[in-house]
Amino acid sequence: MKYHPIGQELFINHRHNFVKQLKPGAIAIFHSNDVMPTNADGTMPFRQNSDLFYLSGIDQEESILVLFPDNKNEKLQELLFIRETNEHILTWEGYKLTKEQARETSGIAAVYWTHQFEQVLHSLIFEAERVYLNSNEHLRAVVEVETRDARFIRRIKELYPLHKYERSAPIMHQLRAVKSGREVELIQEACDITEKAFRRLLGFIKPGVMEYEIEAELYHEFLRNRSRGPAYAPIIASGENACILHYVENSRECKDGDLVLMDFGAEYANYAADLTRTVPVSGKFTKRQREVYDSVLTVMKAATRMLVPGNTLDQYHKFVGTVMENELIKLGLLNESDVRNQDPERPLYKKYFMHGTSHHLGLDVHDVGNRFRPFEEGMVFTCEPGIYIWEEGIGIRLENDILITHNGPKDLMENIPIEADDIERLMGK
Repeated sequence: MKYHPIGQELFINHRHNFVKQLKPGAIAIFHSNDVMPTNADGTMPFRQNSDLFYLSGIDQEESILVLFPDNKNEKLQELLFIRETNEHILTWEGYKLTKEQARETSGIAAVYWTHQFEQVLHSLIFEAERVYLNSNEHLRAVVEVETRDARFIRRIKELYPLHKYERSAPIMHQLRAVKSGREVELIQEACDITEKAFRRLLGFIKPGVMEYEIEAELYHEFLRNRSRGPAYAPIIASGENACILHYVENSRECKDGDLVLMDFGAEYANYAADLTRTVPVSGKFTKRQREVYDSVLTVMKAATRMLVPGNTLDQYHKFVGTVMENELIKLGLLNESDVRNQDPERPLYKKYFMHGTSHHLGLDVHDVGNRFRPFEEGMVFTCEPGIYIWEEGIGIRLENDILITHNGPKDLMENIPIEADDIERLMGK
């Protein structure tokens, strides 16, 4: 892996916290993601299942984790299965984890080869009353391709139909929402790499540059700093493209007088950063662009102050909506009387700010968590208001990553330039 060793203590603690949530007599099983095919003999880059990584630190395909805390044999309470290598695999694919390396990474003593899994499971499962199985229960997930977890769920229920089956996802959502100090360090590293990339762009963007050339600069800076690459598909949207929320074609020429909205973040050790900045292609905002930019920044600063323990997403978004309404009235986009008489279920500001302001951040860019759970110390949220004016060709979004602490919000991207004057000054160098 490109990233530095994380240390097994993180994963030992994660497993300890997970098994405390299991019902008595339970065994829990987690599978890695598949290596996904493209065409012919091509494959996509491998990305580990976030839950398996969270509990083990193993970043390799064909891996399985089994947790059986009530097993009377302490040596069988944690088991890890990894892909057995051979000379052919070494020649064509390179090195795979040895058992000793897997032990060192995960802190799990009992390591087997993956082909031994069914035999070992059969020797254990009749001692268990319940089986916890994992699945993707993210609210935004659209799963059309069958995963290793899904295939295993079908098979184990056929083999052992009389066991009681439970869901691991609710426990994982509860645990992963609150980050440990070590996890925050990893997210901070992703943010710091993202900062280097953004500062690189400020000296690169000018009229005539293509959106994809900007994207290429990101990849260069990410990879040279031990990142695998972007945590998600970068959005490089100039002109009216900035009003398309998930624009990823990145094929247009950046023209004088345009703004370019850039939504990107580095991945480091599977942890994500998520940044958005909007800058003038020429290096100087027009009067109208500056007005809109300052309004978005005003909303962002107000929203950030609300990311404190005890608040909830519903309360937070209602507050942000009120601040946004006031800014849109100042910009002449909304009428104060119309706002007073609006249908509260269909607020008028949604015409210009149609997405949410924050989401959990962690091993996934849209990380898992319960939207009704009050904010807690250790949670990390994005803060990303925006104003999109199709008729004026203006789309501005600003976004930083915020750690909730008992002393108030801590901006993990506080060193990344965001004030309009700073952006213009740095672009003018």
